[in-house]
Amino acid sequence: MKSIEQIVDALHVEDLRNDIHPSFFDENEEYNMLIVRLPIVGDTLDVTSMGFVYTSNNCYFYNKTDQKFEAFNNLFDGPYKLIDKVLNQLLKAFMTYQDTVASMSELLYAKKNTSDYMTDWLSLKQDLVRIEYILFRTSSAMNEFIKYHEHNDLFPMNNYTDLHEHIERIKYSAGLQLSKLDDIYSFYTVRTNEKMNKMIYLLTIISAIFLPLNLVVGFFGMNTSGLPFSGGDVGTLRAIILMVVLMLTTSLIVYVWYRKVEEL
Repeated sequence: MKSIEQIVDALHVEDLRNDIHPSFFDENEEYNMLIVRLPIVGDTLDVTSMGFVYTSNNCYFYNKTDQKFEAFNNLFDGPYKLIDKVLNQLLKAFMTYQDTVASMSELLYAKKNTSDYMTDWLSLKQDLVRIEYILFRTSSAMNEFIKYHEHNDLFPMNNYTDLHEHIERIKYSAGLQLSKLDDIYSFYTVRTNEKMNKMIYLLTIISAIFLPLNLVVGFFGMNTSGLPFSGGDVGTLRAIILMVVLMLTTSLIVYVWYRKVEEL
């Protein structure tokens, strides 16, 4: 009788050793192989990949550390417990993402967002996109595995359906949090654009006030003869009055223009 090492194809062994191999279910003549890849949420987002080989009467877990196959006493119970343990940890840890998104929303609406607000937003978005993608592949592989064994009387359908439901729930939650992050970004962009518009408006007012003054100063600063107000004792006063009139007129024009733009 062949050992499991002799049965499994060398290319499949390489897949089992690969820490970043995506989830998939593969059917073969002598054995079937299931690889389940799941996110691990800690201080940083990590990923774990678990590989299982199923023969007609046994199931083997590939231990990446020792690089060997370990047999389970039960065909389906052993893999279920391993996957369920990681999923339960993921369900609890994923709450941190939900809390973080909620906190970012509250900070933004309360106008208390910090200078590194968008850096945190981008980091959170990257993690959630990665989680959603990983779980999309995992859900598909688990669904294929369940369909393959659904007519097997020994297959614990309820247990593996529960695993699939947990995967789908976290995937849906990740998509929901991504949607909330998009809303946060839209609101943040609107607020930023509003601030920029106010700054541009302020700069426009300042330019409108000082541009005529610069024009007048430049005109009277020319070293030519026959300049207005150059003779008499009240020339400077008249020049000042002219600049004030120009400043008020320009300010009024800008104000009227701004009100018309707001009404559009």
